[in-house]
Amino acid sequence: MKILCIGRNYADHIAELKNEIPDEPVIFTKPDTALLRQNAPFYFPDFSNDIHHEIELILRISKEGKNIQPKFAQNYYDGIGLGVDFTARDLQSKAKAKGLPWTLAKEFNGSAPVSEFKPVSDFPDQNNINFSLKINGEVRQQGNSELMMHKFADIIAFISRYITLKKGDIIFTGTPAGVGPVKIGDRLEGFIENDKMLDFEVK
Repeated sequence: MKILCIGRNYADHIAELKNEIPDEPVIFTKPDTALLRQNAPFYFPDFSNDIHHEIELILRISKEGKNIQPKFAQNYYDGIGLGVDFTARDLQSKAKAKGLPWTLAKEFNGSAPVSEFKPVSDFPDQNNINFSLKINGEVRQQGNSELMMHKFADIIAFISRYITLKKGDIIFTGTPAGVGPVKIGDRLEGFIENDKMLDFEVK
């Protein structure tokens, strides 16, 4: 399986990082070795001093598809969950300054904690899904799928034009404003609406 991620999908997050608004979705990937499941702890790596949390809604691809039209996109995913795109911001800033890829900043081991998935049928309006992240009991990020610049169907259509989607793939759909650093000892809790989907520690 593969993990495909959308960058710069919320205008307020673009603004807080002082990035330009892209004309098309920004795509990057993570390897399967980035996955953290079942609320396993995240171990702070020794190669960075500035790991940031980015809470995101995630989609589980349910069948193979390429060149998918937006109107058919809903047939290609069966679950919605929550994930954290951990980012080594110091490594990313260094790479961006040189015009180099973000690979090491985004793809390191354990950089993609993911929750279990809720069936799509649990979401009567996929353009109005609230989600949030608490750190040590304090809300740090809040988002709603309505604020996405590129909606689920458009994301799937765009990616599948270039990359064939396969059953079991996971798509990270972008993070809202409020990203910031984590430290050893922090407890992260992620919610979709009022349902706790993630609950793990930084060690």
